[in-house]
Amino acid sequence: MVAGRFHGLTGAAVALLGGITAVPAAGATAQTTHVVHPGESIQAAVAEARPGDTVLVLPGHYRGSVTLTTSGVTLRGAGPLTVISPATATATATATATAARTAAADDCARAGNGICVSGTPEQPVSGARIESLTVSGFATDGIFASGTDGLTVSDVLAEDNGQQGIDQEKSTRGEFHDDTAHGNGQAGIFLANVMEGKGGAIDTEGARIAGNRVFGNRFGIVVRRARNLSVENNTVDGNCGGIFVVGDDTRPRAGALTVRNNLVTSNNAYCPATDRLPYVQGSGIVLTGVEQTLVTGNDVTGNVGASPLSGGIVLFRSYVGGPSTDNTVRGNVAVDNGSADLADRDGGPRNLFTANVCRLSEPVGRC
Repeated sequence: MVAGRFHGLTGAAVALLGGITAVPAAGATAQTTHVVHPGESIQAAVAEARPGDTVLVLPGHYRGSVTLTTSGVTLRGAGPLTVISPATATATATATATAARTAAADDCARAGNGICVSGTPEQPVSGARIESLTVSGFATDGIFASGTDGLTVSDVLAEDNGQQGIDQEKSTRGEFHDDTAHGNGQAGIFLANVMEGKGGAIDTEGARIAGNRVFGNRFGIVVRRARNLSVENNTVDGNCGGIFVVGDDTRPRAGALTVRNNLVTSNNAYCPATDRLPYVQGSGIVLTGVEQTLVTGNDVTGNVGASPLSGGIVLFRSYVGGPSTDNTVRGNVAVDNGSADLADRDGGPRNLFTANVCRLSEPVGRC
């Protein structure tokens, strides 16, 4: 069944449908709200949507991946009770027999992702929004975005996905705010130039990761090979590692970003070593192979472990030996971390530690 379509609804009319009001933008061309009820296809509604439209998914459990390739479309749930999870064998067979499936949705599902927002550098998906829903249990990423500009992901719960909860690459001006990510196999929120392979850092043109709760993942928030963004006002706890800013020896280098006003506490779960990193446990904020990054105003407490990456705020050389340079760690409160509150294990030039509150640093004199 294809979702219902409603043009020019008044507030009262929409309220009768389920208590949610869609208000057309002043002076805008006619916009459509596509309402998806339980048992209907989200993908079919998304495929019909045009720039400025909203796909409104009512509370219920929806099976199968969804791919969005149209700029200016909002995919909005009705809160955490709108749940998207992998298709069952029966649901897959049923969907294959309908027009609801598209090649893009098939590709998203085959890759093990839940919601995919897919554009290209030449034709990015611009101004799309994903709001107020749960994406759960996918083999790879809950949300995967590539080739987007100005994507907003807000009030989303991304839980128990095999890799990243929310993942974006090859994109600019992304906004990730007021989301919750937990139980994901890698990062709760992951922002990078590309997921696989190398390459210089992407200029995100002011991307922002703000006001999120990220807990119980391998890593809380990871920024890899990216520049010109902020990670701010997040609560990051109970992961193996809290916030990681990751670069290497490629050009342009990762960095020129700000990590500020985050609460990073008790990230003391254990995660085994990989081919790129030693085991991770008790890591608060880690900079590795990055430049010109400001870490300021963070409250970093109770991150304790014996890994080379353990400690409150840690500078560490990249896995290819690239040093961190010209970074500033200023005005943070870092206490009760181990083996140190502040640790410069990198040795790169012109890294400055100033005006921090801490008890123990490596080497001494960083507090």
